[in-house]
Amino acid sequence: MMDLILWRHAEAVAGGVGIEDLRRPLTARGERQAARMARWLDSQLPEGLRVLCSPALRTEQTARTLGRKLRLCAELAPGGSAQDLLDCARWPQGRGTVLVVGHQPVLGEVLAQTLGLAGGACAVRKGAVWWLRQRQRVDAWETVLLAVQSPELL
Repeated sequence: MMDLILWRHAEAVAGGVGIEDLRRPLTARGERQAARMARWLDSQLPEGLRVLCSPALRTEQTARTLGRKLRLCAELAPGGSAQDLLDCARWPQGRGTVLVVGHQPVLGEVLAQTLGLAGGACAVRKGAVWWLRQRQRVDAWETVLLAVQSPELL
């Protein structure tokens, strides 16, 4: 059994002239979103969790609110693919729980692929978490959606 938790970074400063995408920080609202979600996650997460994070500043700031050891993964940077994310997380062959802090549209593409959703992508709100579990039932593996949580509802 493996759990995959996808956490979209919280609200960040808008991109624009002179602001490199990877250096965009969270806004004050984004910092509050990340802190609320981190409190909720911390009460739910098991020991031994692996945290993987895009090297973008906004994702690192989001992940650090959790206060757990994390690993920055270049494959999770904006422009990566759904397969890059799944390979990094070792989904679905891995064991235990992996939390990935990343970006749209890749998170939505991973959700569509793993849940068999039509359209190829799913909308993921800023700061939101989607928690998936891969489990075996009789002769087949299945993906179960355990939770979807938005910081606005916490």
